Amino acid sequence: MSSYSWPAVAEESPTEEPPDAALRAATVEIVIPVYNEESCLVESIGRLRGYLDTFPIRTSVTIADNASTDGTLAIAEQLAAADERVKVVHLDRRGRGRALRQVWGSSEATVVAYMDVDLSTDLDALLPLVAPLLTGHSDVAIGTRLARSSQVERGPKREFISRTYNRMLRVFMGVGFSDAQCGFKAVRTDRVRELLPLVEDDEWFFDTELLVLAHRCGLRIHEVPVDWVDDPDSSVDIVATAVADLLGVARLVRGFATGTIPIRSLAAQFYPQPDPPAPPSLLRQVVYFATVGVLSTVAFLALFLGLRDAWGPQVANFTALLVTAVANTAANRRFTFGVRGRDGIARHQVQGIVVFGIGLALTSGSL
Repeated sequence: MSSYSWPAVAEESPTEEPPDAALRAATVEIVIPVYNEESCLVESIGRLRGYLDTFPIRTSVTIADNASTDGTLAIAEQLAAADERVKVVHLDRRGRGRALRQVWGSSEATVVAYMDVDLSTDLDALLPLVAPLLTGHSDVAIGTRLARSSQVERGPKREFISRTYNRMLRVFMGVGFSDAQCGFKAVRTDRVRELLPLVEDDEWFFDTELLVLAHRCGLRIHEVPVDWVDDPDSSVDIVATAVADLLGVARLVRGFATGTIPIRSLAAQFYPQPDPPAPPSLLRQVVYFATVGVLSTVAFLALFLGLRDAWGPQVANFTALLVTAVANTAANRRFTFGVRGRDGIARHQVQGIVVFGIGLALTSGSL
């Protein structure tokens, strides 16, 4: 897919050119997936083209028609005929993911992006979105409506579903990004070509699946707080989409657990790392676990006896249990299971605190 040249005025303005030669040669292709959008397509593309007239990076727009049954395709073709920066791709089947897969997979641009046709996201966030990808700072960039600095206007139902869904992703997928569903994303083209063969979904879960795979492969994901206004005329079926998303999450969990998703081999292509040390054997884990348990018990007794007279049995019991629970979790992470670094440390300590609570209830009752 070809990229399109800017009018001369945009290339000659010294204040609009990126300072680096590599950035001046870079291109961005923006995909607008549409389905039966004849009522708003002219206005939206007109707004986008007007904004891009002053954009400091050469940019093209591709309208991806998802098997529309109204006049959307004809209008899109008229817009493309009037501006060489606009192109139309027609798909015989619906699916936002299907549209992005086709256009992104064949793009020749440096960076590929997409945004919703209603332009719910403030266009001023476009440059912060693509700049880290063009400079090599990041591999994927997403708009987030859940940052504290984001200004969002939408109903409480959508807000609750969005926050619940993204919290679920953080718990079950261990991801670090905050908003998987915002229709405002960009990816380095060379990265997305490697990821697309692993993405199975061709509809609304496409975004989430791509992001989860990128995270698991160790790609750098940049987040941009955005100002966003909900489209009251959106045709998205919230319940059906939520069900499909949950099924998609379950499929990913199963794929990671069974090893059918080849994350390690793909991650090695992106960022080669030395082979990790082999995990400790089961016998060694049992020995270490028992040793840590014995030492924790001895430490608890020593702390309890040392604090009992001064603080009383209940306070001494609470303090000794808390200290040894935190130390026990840290020791088992490091020695029993060979876990280094801070990945998962908060989750592991919370699990340890749960066990601490159970032990506290039993011992306090006995005292």
